[in-house]
Amino acid sequence: MDWTIKPVKTLRGTITVPPDKSVSHRAIMFGAIAEGDTRVTNFLMGEDCLCTLNAFKSLGVEIAHSKGTVEIRGAGLSGLKAPKRPIYLGNSGTSMRVISGILAGQKFTTILEGDDSLSNRPMERIMKPLKEMGASIRSLSDGRCAPLEISPSKTGLSGISYNSPVASAQVKSCILAAGLYARGETSVTEPFISRDHTERMFEYLSVKVARSGCTAKVKGGSKLIARDIAVPGDISSAAFFIAAGLIVKGSELTLKNTGLNPTRRGVLDVLLRMGANISVMDQKEGVEPVGDLLVKHSLLRSTIVKEEEIPLLIDEIPILIIAALHAEGETVIKGISELKVKETDRVESMRFNLAKMGVSFREENGNLYIKGKVNGLKNAIFDSFCDHRTAMSMAIAALSAGGNSTVQNVNCVNTSYPSFYTDLMSVSQ
Repeated sequence: MDWTIKPVKTLRGTITVPPDKSVSHRAIMFGAIAEGDTRVTNFLMGEDCLCTLNAFKSLGVEIAHSKGTVEIRGAGLSGLKAPKRPIYLGNSGTSMRVISGILAGQKFTTILEGDDSLSNRPMERIMKPLKEMGASIRSLSDGRCAPLEISPSKTGLSGISYNSPVASAQVKSCILAAGLYARGETSVTEPFISRDHTERMFEYLSVKVARSGCTAKVKGGSKLIARDIAVPGDISSAAFFIAAGLIVKGSELTLKNTGLNPTRRGVLDVLLRMGANISVMDQKEGVEPVGDLLVKHSLLRSTIVKEEEIPLLIDEIPILIIAALHAEGETVIKGISELKVKETDRVESMRFNLAKMGVSFREENGNLYIKGKVNGLKNAIFDSFCDHRTAMSMAIAALSAGGNSTVQNVNCVNTSYPSFYTDLMSVSQ
């Protein structure tokens, strides 16, 4: 499927952004191994999260879902059952990496498979610490990537103090999840703080997490106690409309129920220091803080995004590049190596598509340099590279092009934001 994107005069209206993908994943994972029943509301019925849901069904967990509500009968830490066949996780890196930590503590063997893209993403980053804990996990391909085979540990898992070379919420979550099955304490220290959805949900479900700076620690045998979970709106999805509202003249958009977790709102903080007119309204607390965002067209100026900020906005870099093209001066984004091992190499996918619009950015020593105040963006036919964030970023870029543009192969957007195009059309004028 392709999208046709027409240039717009302005954007006006209210959008309820889709549920948060990261929180939806964890609600299923941790509800499944909790004691008692969990009711999840505002669950993201996207392909990635449905892969997680179906994975735990295949592990014997009773799960019912309808219209964004999921009912989970928790199996407890030791109540999962051996699947009858390999578990297919589609394109979801979160599913494969975090579920591996849970499966490392089980008494049966499981094989995890993914699509071609997921099967080329690095898995050594979870295999190494899990093996240090005593897990039996191996790659069935090249030693680095999926499929993964996870078998019962011969010695049982032991807690470790792991210094992660990368700041990754997926790696951290995998190790902390395995830590629930390990003897003693398990801690993870990152070079920079990453998203803390797992720590927040553990604490919400009665597991004590000791946190200090970039270190999080759990005690083995800690039980998760089921509670109802309301999933906030996804700020990563909201980011596309935030950027659109800022760069399209005369725009004013309200984004309802947006997640405002401090370790996820990095894109907001960067845009605010670029001069963005964004107001937070009706903020509320829950398992995650949420609020409504009022976004108005703004005259942006360049900024420097530091390496330590990258884990807090890694998924938003493609759309941040689009915003930077409309800012005064040259924006620098440092430490972007992780951007190259996502669903696609997002540096190259964005470079390829923006070249068609007549603009470019440069990469030097792991940093991006984007010159702003571009004029006369060309309309073109864009390639999604089967990556949802590339597809949506180019759709926003096309709003300011000189004519109609096409974004090809956009079925990938169903992984995170199935109604994106409908929402975009609803506010376009």
